[in-house]
Amino acid sequence: MDKSVLKLIVLDRDGVINFDSDQFIKTPDEWKPIPGSLEAIARLNQAGYRVVVSTNQSGIGRGLFDMATLNSIHDKMHKSCALFGARIDAVFYCPHSAEANCNCRKPKSGMLEEIAARYNLGSLKDVPAVGDSLRDLQSAVFMGARPYLVLTGKGIKTQATGGMPEGTRVFPDLAAVATELI
Repeated sequence: MDKSVLKLIVLDRDGVINFDSDQFIKTPDEWKPIPGSLEAIARLNQAGYRVVVSTNQSGIGRGLFDMATLNSIHDKMHKSCALFGARIDAVFYCPHSAEANCNCRKPKSGMLEEIAARYNLGSLKDVPAVGDSLRDLQSAVFMGARPYLVLTGKGIKTQATGGMPEGTRVFPDLAAVATELI
């Protein structure tokens, strides 16, 4: 794959693509897209972007749901995207709880390192990475990606708390990020 033509964008899932919940998204029925997010993914695809999801899913490690359920949630996400002509190329997830102290749970960089390896990139330099929490932005910056904060999900609270990495761009939602990038 020629690195010079690969247009990649990394999205967090909960709070960016779909509504978040403090009780976790535990079933396909609880997965509900944020208005405009699926259309934004379709527009990104049409502009040549490969869309990849990077998501912490500690509900598995906490025993709140199992892998089959996570797969069903992601199946609903993929099918919902398809209704808008959108495509998510791959979903990377960390199933561990925070106590596991793994390398793949954001803010650590393991998931993004795996994405870089999968797409044959030495780093994610200048790749847009969109999230609604500080840990999304921190893992992005560690890998050289460009951090984008959306004010959906936990984004307003994240912005109010401060401490965001230098260069973080702030947008109302994923649709606004897509408009900026296209």
